[in-house]
Amino acid sequence: MADKQQPKRPRGAPQYPIESVDNALRLLLWFRDHRQIRLTDASTHLGVASSTAHRLLAMLQYRGFVRQNPATRAYEPGPALSSVASAIVRHVDVRTRVRPVLERLNKEFGETVHLARLEGRSVNFLDAVESTRAVRVSSRTGTVVPAHATSSGKAMLSRLPIEELRELYPEENLEPVTKKTITTRDELELAVEQARRRGYATSQEESEEGVASVAVAIESPSGTLFCLNVSVPTYRMTAPLKKEIAQSLRNAAEELGAELV
Repeated sequence: MADKQQPKRPRGAPQYPIESVDNALRLLLWFRDHRQIRLTDASTHLGVASSTAHRLLAMLQYRGFVRQNPATRAYEPGPALSSVASAIVRHVDVRTRVRPVLERLNKEFGETVHLARLEGRSVNFLDAVESTRAVRVSSRTGTVVPAHATSSGKAMLSRLPIEELRELYPEENLEPVTKKTITTRDELELAVEQARRRGYATSQEESEEGVASVAVAIESPSGTLFCLNVSVPTYRMTAPLKKEIAQSLRNAAEELGAELV
């Protein structure tokens, strides 16, 4: 009689897995796509009895990784998850991970490439690889610019729900940076919706005269919004180049998404 064949271990799985630890981690990973987890959902997702799922959630709650909503009785991310994520952000320099991608995009197009982060209603430019051409866009590293005036800002704002966008911009009028800057919330909402639909945002002299840019947002696993941006003198920014840049930025953003914190 042939020996019963053992189930094949998934690639990369440890030789001696601890099922309870694995199930607890699977529950935490589930929060990437769900704001709340109900006991019945946890039980079904893990393929375990409700009593087992309850014990796992109770331990996670004890350590602060989840909390139970008293009104709905569903489980939500707890303060320990936020503190761990914040500690990682403090100790990991995102620029180190993104720099090779910036250099690759700079080499591909010969133009200035930026990495930026959304901070409230502002865009903080974290790093750049500047073009070596005689006529070029200068690096904005270390500068903070109103989000509504930049392609980077519009790209990142397009990742927010409309309610959150309106909380950020409760007033109708927006401060202009140049003569071509968006100056009303209605215009911003249209631009953001267009960026959401296309997957990228553009700017034509909206934050600096003579400069056009294309930007694609990256939402990290922790929810922080970053952006890749290629900035070009307006006379070199043709329609075909704009589409080519947008596609390369989308590919790069997809590559980086899981790497950022």
